[in-house]
Amino acid sequence: MFRKILVAIDGSEGATKALRAALDVAKHYESDLHSISIEEHLPHYAATVGEVVEAKQEAADYFRRVIREAESAAIAYGIRLTAHVMPGHEVEAIVQFVKDRGFDLLVIGFMGHSRIYERIWGGTSQNLTRLTPCSVLVVK
Repeated sequence: MFRKILVAIDGSEGATKALRAALDVAKHYESDLHSISIEEHLPHYAATVGEVVEAKQEAADYFRRVIREAESAAIAYGIRLTAHVMPGHEVEAIVQFVKDRGFDLLVIGFMGHSRIYERIWGGTSQNLTRLTPCSVLVVK
C-alpha cells in the first residue's frame, strides 16, 4: 500500500515517535523510507558574514546528530533510511518535497519544536495534513 514513505524529523520527542511509527510501517510494507529535516532558522539580519557561517555550521552539526540517531534506529529495524536536509519554511518545503518525489505517505509528529499551542492541534501538523497530496500519519 505504501511504497515510498517520508518522515519529518527535527530532533524533538514528537519526531522520535513519528520515526518509530514510520519504521514500523516501512518494515510492514517493505517500503522505501526517507527522512526530511528543515533548516529554517538562519539569522535574517546578521551583522557579519561570520554570524551566518556560524549559524549554518551549528545547524549542520545539529542535523548531522539528528540524522545519525535516525539512521541508527533504522539499522536496528533492518531498514535503509535516506536522509534529506532542506532549507526553507517547514510546511512549504515538505509539501513541495512530497510532490516532487512522489511519496505515498508522510509521517509527522503531533508536536515538534514549536510548542506555542501546547493544548491545540499545532499549525505545522495541521497545515501539513491539509496541504500534503498524500496520506499523512500524525503520531502523538
